[in-house]
Amino acid sequence: MNDDLEKRLVIIPAYNEEGAILGTVDSIRKKAPSFDVIVINDCSSDSTRELLEKNGIRHINLPMNLGIGGAVQTGYIYAAKKGYDVAVQMDGDGQHDPAYLDKMLDAMKKQKADMVIGSRFIENEGFQSTKLRRFGIGFFTKWIKMLTHKTITDPTSGMRMANKKVIEVFAENYPKDYPEPETVVSILKQGYTITEIPVKMLERTAGESSISMKKSVYYMIKVSMACLISSWTAGLTGGKRK
Repeated sequence: MNDDLEKRLVIIPAYNEEGAILGTVDSIRKKAPSFDVIVINDCSSDSTRELLEKNGIRHINLPMNLGIGGAVQTGYIYAAKKGYDVAVQMDGDGQHDPAYLDKMLDAMKKQKADMVIGSRFIENEGFQSTKLRRFGIGFFTKWIKMLTHKTITDPTSGMRMANKKVIEVFAENYPKDYPEPETVVSILKQGYTITEIPVKMLERTAGESSISMKKSVYYMIKVSMACLISSWTAGLTGGKRK
């Protein structure tokens, strides 16, 4: 397919991101102008919706808070229905630099990968997250390696690009909460390929993370079990679709 004919989409799940969402969208438009943008407003209680409407930003308003998984899946459903060839998730808090999107797309094509993850831990530059989260990320890297025999250095990264086949998979089925490690396992076990490129991430410019200290233990247990179940069920369903 001619690059100029590819349809490319950035999916931004947003919950109470009034302090950062305009800057995030503006940065994408300036640094990655070949990508369309869709913001999934996850029933925000602040002025996120009003800002999106006032500034003419394409968005979908969810009638109730579905959490990160439901918001992201809504974006993939939109991408599938609109015939996008490539879709990339980006957080609405300004942590992800859209300057890397063309590099991710280039890696996808050169390596014939089905998914590309932007990893902060290949070159260990930029914001490296908190010590607690780094511990969790390291644990999931080892856990995913045990389940899939594939090393993913940043399995919790929310900056990930999917090709058309994976868009269709995610449009049909996507975990509800803390979905990143689980979807990595599912995709790999279905026979799809994942590669990573080094990126620098920034500290969030506004808002709060959805994962608090109190949720950390639940996160570790729930996601570990979800990855195990996903590994088993994906194996039962067979290989990737044609």
